[in-house]
Amino acid sequence: MNNDYHIPVMLTECIDALNIDQHGIYVDVTFGGGGHSREILRNLGEGGKLYAFDQDPDAIANSIQDDRFTLIHQNFRFMKNNLRVHGVVEVDGILADLGISSHQINERERGFSTRFDADLDMRMDQVGTLTARDVVNTYPEEELHRIFGMYGEIQNARTLARTLVAARVIEPIVTVSQLKRAVEAVVPKKRENKYYAQVFQALRIEVNKELQALEAFLLQSADLLKTGGRLVVMSYHSLEDRLVKNFIAKGKFKGEVEKDFFGNEIKPLRAVNRKVMVASAEEVEANNRARSAKLRIAEKI
Repeated sequence: MNNDYHIPVMLTECIDALNIDQHGIYVDVTFGGGGHSREILRNLGEGGKLYAFDQDPDAIANSIQDDRFTLIHQNFRFMKNNLRVHGVVEVDGILADLGISSHQINERERGFSTRFDADLDMRMDQVGTLTARDVVNTYPEEELHRIFGMYGEIQNARTLARTLVAARVIEPIVTVSQLKRAVEAVVPKKRENKYYAQVFQALRIEVNKELQALEAFLLQSADLLKTGGRLVVMSYHSLEDRLVKNFIAKGKFKGEVEKDFFGNEIKPLRAVNRKVMVASAEEVEANNRARSAKLRIAEKI
């Protein structure tokens, strides 16, 4: 496993949650460094099969040479159609480890990190056309306000948006350092690192349309899973976790669960763990990324 690329969070808990049948078909939709995939393969027999997805071209270098393994270079929002191309119409388990990998944060030229100066890019898939530079320089003030408030959960989102719009009139904001300089006057003192992280998170979610992709993935997961199959999703952001929680509980993202004529709930999944799972204190100490991880497990009804 490429630990330099990304250390998998709650590895044992994720594998246990999948309840692996050694002859089953499984999907890891966030391959990354391959940590979760390698562990799934260790639990699969000769008749088992694992399909993995990753849109990041850098992840392809971590591919696994194993007849039971297939890596698909696509965003997981296209999971169902890509699996159908491979003749797969139902699976025994699906795993998603959402968010950004350590590798992506540490790659200076990708523009994900507040630590390095680089072009404002933030595309997880380098084929995509929308960049963070486009968002910062072309989005209207109201739209920036919405993105920073909703995706970054920034308290002074309106002031931040107004400040950015004023700064870009003087010169286009094209690098990480320019962005930080443009907004430094509105950054709370002694909270600079946390604030910039929230700003970058908001831009990354918008650039990659992460919440829309997650909704599409969850809907497809419910269709693909066999009865008794498991969906295992680990999220790092309250908005992601809320979408996962609502979909498991209600079969939809908003509103109340629908019921049939007899009052029975109409939903495809049931929660396996009523209470969200979090990483142990020991794991958080060893891997800071585990601090905000929330693991939810569901089973196809």
